[in-house]
Amino acid sequence: MSFTVSKKVLAAAALALAVAATAACSGSGGGGGASAGGASAGGKVTVRWSTWGSAEDVALYKGFSDDFMKRHPNIELKLEAVPKYEDYHPKLLTQLTSKTAPDVFFLGDDNIGKFVAAGVLTPLNDRLAGPDSKSKPEDFFEGVYGGAKKDGQIYGVPNDTNPEVLWYGKKALKEAGITEDPAELNAAGTWTMAKYLEMNAKLKAAGKAGSIFWNWYGSTYSVIGGFGGKVWDNGRFVATTDPKSRKALETLAKGYADKTFLSADVLPAGNGAETRLLKGTAGFYAGGRWMIDSLRKGGNLDNYDIVPFPSETGQPMPGAVAASYLAMNKDTKNPKEAFTFLTEFVGKEGQLLRLKGGGAVPSVKGAERVVLDGNYPAHAQTFLDVRDNGFANYPEEVGVPGLTKDINDHLMKIWTGKLPFEQGMTELQKLVDSKIG
Repeated sequence: MSFTVSKKVLAAAALALAVAATAACSGSGGGGGASAGGASAGGKVTVRWSTWGSAEDVALYKGFSDDFMKRHPNIELKLEAVPKYEDYHPKLLTQLTSKTAPDVFFLGDDNIGKFVAAGVLTPLNDRLAGPDSKSKPEDFFEGVYGGAKKDGQIYGVPNDTNPEVLWYGKKALKEAGITEDPAELNAAGTWTMAKYLEMNAKLKAAGKAGSIFWNWYGSTYSVIGGFGGKVWDNGRFVATTDPKSRKALETLAKGYADKTFLSADVLPAGNGAETRLLKGTAGFYAGGRWMIDSLRKGGNLDNYDIVPFPSETGQPMPGAVAASYLAMNKDTKNPKEAFTFLTEFVGKEGQLLRLKGGGAVPSVKGAERVVLDGNYPAHAQTFLDVRDNGFANYPEEVGVPGLTKDINDHLMKIWTGKLPFEQGMTELQKLVDSKIG
């Protein structure tokens, strides 16, 4: 699975496993030290780097780390893993404040804005464009930079992505009397929001859930886009005032209320989103390429396919792309070695090595075979199509620390019926306005 799996589904790894994987990627280990980087006992330069993720996520880095250190015998890598995503960024901020942070580190798309604003990251434009770079700025899709780019300066490089798509069970749709195939409708340019909602209604009438969403910007903003609405416009949050956006949010609220839609965040562990898709008690499930592993373990792979979120007209629209970024500590004492690691990690060859057998979609051009090899799902090209034209969370939003979480938390009160829709919209607008000033 990928570290850019929707933040809601990053399982917490057992600490012992994370430590074991860290040791495996660390050569002789190295010390934490009181500063970023430093020379180790053998005269090598130790580059400390950190990320979050499950044991499976962390284990995927061993092949890259072993290969890197073989090619760069003067550099020793020391991985410092944090199992839980929600613990990772607060710890990193504390380390940066105390000057004990790693040389290089992952940042989530909903958190990178606060680090850019804090001035703790190394500007990367010149290094990325320089002769030692294995990852030129133009090698990455502009929309995926999101909050990692400010005023034209790059502060973090997308290390991989997970475009948000709709997985669907063909058997569940058939049992609900749905004879049209969503992917075929998409290919014909007739995959519209109206058609999608019609399918959800039929699934509900058949005693199934129509769609399951995680409560994050990827799903919510994709639905808004599917209605032809806007979230941000010229620096203003307009999701509550744009008529089409408001209609999209109202449709979600009503769907959650009558159980046409389910929030994966509040489903019981024993009967969660993936289980319901596998059992055929839900027709659609919004997620990324990481779902392949669950489907492979759980049933007939040929029963499932993917389709992008539908648009108002049936024509392709920009879709949400979950992303995380690799950034450099501004105070690193080994900038040359730290950048060597960063650029090779995010470069084409690095992503081909790291993502083989994983559940992510490369962020760099030229590594598409990771997604297309194996020909699964049948419309795997959809992942690339969404990535190529998609967007990471809006820079206006991620540039305000905590704003994405505040929006999601407020929307969850509406989805769960704790706030009436009209009141919820009024309060949401006031909340965002108070944050952006």
